[in-house]
Amino acid sequence: MNQTLERLLDVRRRIATAAAEAGRPAGSVGLVAVSKTFDADAIRPVLEEGHRIFGENRVQEAQGKWPALRGKFPDIELHLIGPLQSNKAKDAVALFDVIETVDRDKIAVELAKEIGKKGKAPRLYVQVNTGLEEQKAGIGPRETAAFVERCRTVHGLAIEGLMCIPPFEDYPGPHFALLQKLAGECGLEKLSMGMSGDFEKAIPFGATSVRVGSAIFGSR
Repeated sequence: MNQTLERLLDVRRRIATAAAEAGRPAGSVGLVAVSKTFDADAIRPVLEEGHRIFGENRVQEAQGKWPALRGKFPDIELHLIGPLQSNKAKDAVALFDVIETVDRDKIAVELAKEIGKKGKAPRLYVQVNTGLEEQKAGIGPRETAAFVERCRTVHGLAIEGLMCIPPFEDYPGPHFALLQKLAGECGLEKLSMGMSGDFEKAIPFGATSVRVGSAIFGSR
């Protein structure tokens, strides 16, 4: 079997085990296979095996490979999981099914504008900078509830959930717990948290999707 497929099956087993140990129903945690930096040839075996949910960091990179893949696999669900620049909002709305990195009013304004023009609304998550890292995108935890409310009432956006990337050097549990708490305060049920090194730790805190790249595709 292709090594990538072996790793994919292993990640699926680990997700199922972690969910069962947390007392969560089977199938309650989705897997976003993070294919950033990998070309279509590396992705195709995963598609042929039946996986359909993928994550990309950059709009321009995704534009270069996913339209052709979608021609053969039209039921792909594509997530933007990297920072979104306002001048890329038009392209992001056209290409992605889910945008997980809404984190400021300027982006919310541009997304609302493009959604109105295209009549196509990607599902939206707000990215929270749980570690308050200066170099990382995301709204601060204390501003999250007010920002989600502005997205809804001022910008007319339907926010589906929250997303976070804990600081690399921190134990992730408190960050996952914080995101779960914020989601409850905002009345949101979807939580995108957990990556290759910590996705099993995110599941007991209510992750509804985990973003796994290197544990499936190998090192970049």
